[in-house]
This record gives sequence, structure tokens and C-alpha cells, in this order.
Amino acid sequence: MPRLLWLLSLVNLIIGSGAFVIGGILVPLSQDLGISVPAAGQAMTAYALSTALLAPLVLLATGGWRRKHALVLALALFAAGNLLCALATSTVLLMAGRVLMGLGAVFTPLAAGIAVAVVAPAQRGQALALTFLGISLSYVIGVPIGSWLGLAYSWHAPIWLFTALALLALAALVSWVPADIRAPGASFAGLPALLARPDVLAVLLLTLAYFTAIFAVFSYIGPVLQALSPMSREKQSLTLALFGLSGVVGTLVGGVSNDRFGPRRTLLLQLSVLGTTMMLLPLSRGSWPLLMTALLVWGTAGFGMMVPQQSRLAAMAPTQAPMLMSLNTSMLYLGTAAGAIVGGALADRLGFAHLAWAGAPFVACGLAILLFVHTSGPAVKVDRQENAS
Repeated sequence: MPRLLWLLSLVNLIIGSGAFVIGGILVPLSQDLGISVPAAGQAMTAYALSTALLAPLVLLATGGWRRKHALVLALALFAAGNLLCALATSTVLLMAGRVLMGLGAVFTPLAAGIAVAVVAPAQRGQALALTFLGISLSYVIGVPIGSWLGLAYSWHAPIWLFTALALLALAALVSWVPADIRAPGASFAGLPALLARPDVLAVLLLTLAYFTAIFAVFSYIGPVLQALSPMSREKQSLTLALFGLSGVVGTLVGGVSNDRFGPRRTLLLQLSVLGTTMMLLPLSRGSWPLLMTALLVWGTAGFGMMVPQQSRLAAMAPTQAPMLMSLNTSMLYLGTAAGAIVGGALADRLGFAHLAWAGAPFVACGLAILLFVHTSGPAVKVDRQENAS
């Protein structure tokens, strides 16, 4: 794999850590700002909606730029948003910072488009797995460390840490990324025709469904863990780290499985496992080993789905890969926002211990989409036409 992909993965590690650490520090954040935990959880909604609705506009606006310049702008926006959150003393400033961070999260689809462009088609799955490995590692490294810092000191502490790391990564991008990377930028050309295809819409809706399921729970992961098995901040950080490690395994396995068995078979297994573990998770109450087992299986299945999803879109229209991946990222974050809203709305009714059940119906919707809308035929047809040209 090209060395550039390792740097992109490292930046994704910082972005994922800064974005998702909120879930582990909701209690001190809510206490400091004088709001409820579900209200504090809407910081994830603000970030998610910004990424889903505004980041594609940044992608289009920079479509004619050199890829290096677009990457630098994205990370600069993310760093600026982190800085605003670190300085926040009110909910308004916190939400504004999260919106700015969401704009900067356009870095991730930019990186995915580059990953697809710099390797042979047969290596797309592995290249995407490496690029998204940083997001998975954020749950192993960034989120647990940030959660511990937030619980031990102040919720501002992890935000300051990720602000500093984002600025260091920005300097690395400026210094080390080649000035001219051969990768297409996003554009509207041909996009309406693609979005009129049922198979393309099915892929995007599947991403929306399973991320809604996951983030109905993960947006409130700190309170959920405490409700299932009360634990110290050190044990909570360990639990989150192990969960993140399962995500790393899932990302790597998803890439290999995608290239060997195809995306549809891989996704069918992953979704089935995800739905099963979400139903079983509340039954682990009172037993940390059972809780950990369910989380590890859940993480392996859930994190592994991004690679086959992106691979399906890249196969459908390689020249439109950046825009399609950005739209897929939009679905990802719309699902994140929807999950945070669903989880917040049902937290009082179900209780944090049973919150995983709120996500299970969305997994069922994803399975229905995957089973009843086939994509392999149209995807092959588009690939042949574009390769011939």
C-alpha cells in the first residue's frame, strides 16, 4: 500500500477521536453546562448534521482544487472547530464548534477518493480498509484516553488534546503530502443519473439504516456502560479501548472479506451479527464479561461494513467515487444524528440499559434493503463501460 495512505489513516484517527470522544464524557459535560445528558448528546447531532449536509458542499467547492489543498483546508476547519469547542463555556459555542468540525470531516471522503485512485481495482478493499483504519483506531486509542481525561480532569481536557494533535497533523500534511496527487475531484457531472438508480440509493439507505442503529446506542455509550455494569473511569476506558480494538479487527477483516467473498455476502453476515448482538446486549446487565463479549462481537461486525459499502459505490462509478463516497459519508452522519435523536428520545422510556433495543429495528431495515435490492448487475455494467472509455 502507498505510504500516503498511512498518513491519511493517521489523520482519520485524530478526526474520529475528536468527533466521537463526546459519547464518553457526556456526564461531566452536561453537569458543567447545566443541561441533561440527552441534551448534551445533541453535540453529536450537530457534528453529524454538519458533516452530512454541509461537508458535501465543501467537497464540491474544492472539486477543481489540487487534492493536497483540499485536504489541508478540511483539516484546518476541523482543527478550528476543535479549538472553539475547547474554549466553549456555553452550549451555543460548543454546538458552533461541532458544526465547524463537521465541515472539516470532509477530509474522510477526500481520503477515501484518493485511496481508490492510487491502487489497482483488486486492491480497493484493502486500500479503503487502511484509510478507515484510523477511524477504527480512534475507538481504541482516542476515545478511551479522551474519556479517561474527561472523567479525571475536565471535559475540556480531551478537546484540547485533539486540538493540538489536529494542528500537528496539519503541519504534517503541508510538509509531506505530494503537491500533485492523481485523484478525481467531486463534481455534479453525471450525478443525477447515478442518484436515479435504485441500486445506488439502496447502498446509501443501507448506510443510513445501520448507522442509525449503532449511534442510537453509541451516542450515549458512557451512560449505557454504567447502566449495564457500573465501573470506574479506568475500567470504562478499558472497555471502550477493547471495543475499539474489535473495530480495528472488523475493519481489516471487512477489507479482506470484501476482496475475497464480495461485498454483498460480507454485509449480509455483518448485519445479521450486528442485529443479534444489539438484541442480546441488554441481557448482559450485571456481568462485565458478558457485556464485553457482546461489545466485541458488535464492534467487529459494525465497523467492518464501511469498506464493503464504499467498495460497492466505487465499483458502480469509479470516476464519481469521491462524490458518491461523500454522499455515503452524509448518510453515515445523518444516521449518526438520527441515532442520537432516537436514543435521546427513548433513553427515559427504555432506560440506558435497554437502549440497544432501539437500534435493532434499523438493522432489520438494512437487511431488507440488502436482500431485496441487488447491486451486482448494474455495478458490473458501469465498470465495463467506464473501463472501455
